[in-house]
Amino acid sequence: MNIKDLIGEATEYDKKLALEEKKPKSWCKSVSAFANTFGGALIFGISNDEQIVGLEDPKGDAEKISEAIKTRLDPIPEFKLRFHKTVDGKVLVILDVYKGDETPYYYSGDGVLEVMLSILLYTFFSRIFDLCCLLQ
Repeated sequence: MNIKDLIGEATEYDKKLALEEKKPKSWCKSVSAFANTFGGALIFGISNDEQIVGLEDPKGDAEKISEAIKTRLDPIPEFKLRFHKTVDGKVLVILDVYKGDETPYYYSGDGVLEVMLSILLYTFFSRIFDLCCLLQ
């Protein structure tokens, strides 16, 4: 199965083998970057070499993803969670993040507000101070 079949031709995406509950910043940064730029999709249950492995508890993972976004990003970006079951029974969680109208979207999970931007497939991390210096 081709990833483009899951998310569409023009969508930027990131992939995660599994939900990293103890390190939500590892994937929340992609959510912030997508909301701050053109939107995108985050696919859980797929390896970096695009092998579909699926998730053990997709429903539970989806609930944790939703909760992490709502508690670690400010403002809360518009997103949609959906499931995709492969012909061999593996289940992926696809997180669609829409381009935001209330930019910038900050990651605030570590007590420090950080802004993530995704430009030409590169993601840059910037603390508020650094961002302000760039804007001057």
